[in-house]
Amino acid sequence: MIIRPAVTADIPAIMTVLEAARGIMRASGNPFQWPDGYPTQAMIEKDLAEGVGRVFEAEGAVVGYFACIPGPDPTYAYIEDGAWLEDTLPYYVIHRIASLPDVHGIFQGIIDYTGRLTGNIRIDTHKDNRIMQHALEKHGFTYCGIIYLTNGAPRLAYQRIQ
Repeated sequence: MIIRPAVTADIPAIMTVLEAARGIMRASGNPFQWPDGYPTQAMIEKDLAEGVGRVFEAEGAVVGYFACIPGPDPTYAYIEDGAWLEDTLPYYVIHRIASLPDVHGIFQGIIDYTGRLTGNIRIDTHKDNRIMQHALEKHGFTYCGIIYLTNGAPRLAYQRIQ
């Protein structure tokens, strides 16, 4: 499996991967994260235009997607019921993690990839996303508090500093 920048030709496959990820969330007891077709195709197109969209490719097929975005992230400026482990150094944010159901090693690949860019990574997730919370804890992330998306929805915020 390789990680490479996503290109426009990947968009149909990325949308299929995102739909599969929504199904995984729903089946695991996370019915409220990624509602109404989020992330939308327009968001993925924006990721590509900004150069932050990445795909996992296996045997020529897109099997995973994520956005690796240099901070600062405006939704991370305020954190409630906690604090960032470190709040002065540059960081990257990982958003929109998705894979096909039978693909393994995606999260480790994302951490390895982003870890080569920075030792300071932030991620947020929905309180019902137990799969992501487990993966974050397994990979050395620390729960830091609650952040709020631009629409006001709360998210659990995590940070990993190497």
